[in-house]
Amino acid sequence: MIIADSATKADLADMEKTLRLDLKALKAGIDGSLRELELRMNVKLGAIIAAAVAVIAALQKISLTGPQGDTVAHHLRDYANMLEIKNLVVQIEDNRILNGLNLTVNDGEVAAIMGPNGSGKSTLSYVIAGKEDYEVLDGEILLDGQNVLEMGADERAAAGVFLAFQYPLEIPGVGTMTFLKACLNAQRRARGEAEIATPDFIRQVNAAAEKLEINKDMLRRALNVGFSGGEKKRMEILQMALLQPKFCVLDETDSGLDIDALRIVSEGVNALRAQGRSFLVITHYQRLLDYIVPDTVHVMSKGLIVKTGGKELAKELEASGYAEYRTNEAA
Repeated sequence: MIIADSATKADLADMEKTLRLDLKALKAGIDGSLRELELRMNVKLGAIIAAAVAVIAALQKISLTGPQGDTVAHHLRDYANMLEIKNLVVQIEDNRILNGLNLTVNDGEVAAIMGPNGSGKSTLSYVIAGKEDYEVLDGEILLDGQNVLEMGADERAAAGVFLAFQYPLEIPGVGTMTFLKACLNAQRRARGEAEIATPDFIRQVNAAAEKLEINKDMLRRALNVGFSGGEKKRMEILQMALLQPKFCVLDETDSGLDIDALRIVSEGVNALRAQGRSFLVITHYQRLLDYIVPDTVHVMSKGLIVKTGGKELAKELEASGYAEYRTNEAA
């Protein structure tokens, strides 16, 4: 019995020793596997981080012609289109003017369109605003994804489209303040808001008029009657300041303006530049774009956008002219 007991104790000791060795080896194996897994994960994670940093660094080197030379990081908003025109074909009295035009204006962007006479620039502005004289044969004009060609001119205005005319009309018998209040209340009703109280309206008009150097005598007169060219253009910008539209089309706003009037009108436009509001500035001349600095410049010819660039493109056109884009088609 003593011998058997001794043998049993020896076997147990050997078994314990063997188990300790196995456990040690198992632990070592597990530790090694964990270290290898951690190493692989760190390498892969490090590679991912390095790649991401490289992409960001590359993007930061790209200039997107912002008014202050901003980088891609500042222009992530550019991925949101405010206005998109697709394959727009337009004619008037069987005269084809727009020939499959495509154009995109991003949220918050100021886009300029330049081009020779007869290229269709004013036609484009009228069609966007909803002037009825033009026949749309094909295409879409999408404002925030909604096709405005299915709307009347008043519905487009309520949706946020605003056109500043090249030649604002005189309207005898309609007081300027009466006109402004009627426009503002029409917009408010379209948004389901109550009409503006008269004291609040007067305060808003006076504040906006002061910035545009519009005197109170002009506000008491019939709309645009007897106004100079510069006064009429300032009145257009006053309307824009009050209505706060989403998409503003300026059709040769610089036409007929002297330097002082051009500066005042441009300052009024620049004060309205903001996220959620875009501009399409139509002009023949670089000088307007010295005051209203665009993000993008498009060249239009024969009813098409034929070239697109940054603000430097306007300077190139000023130097070289429109000879290579010249067309005899009527706008």
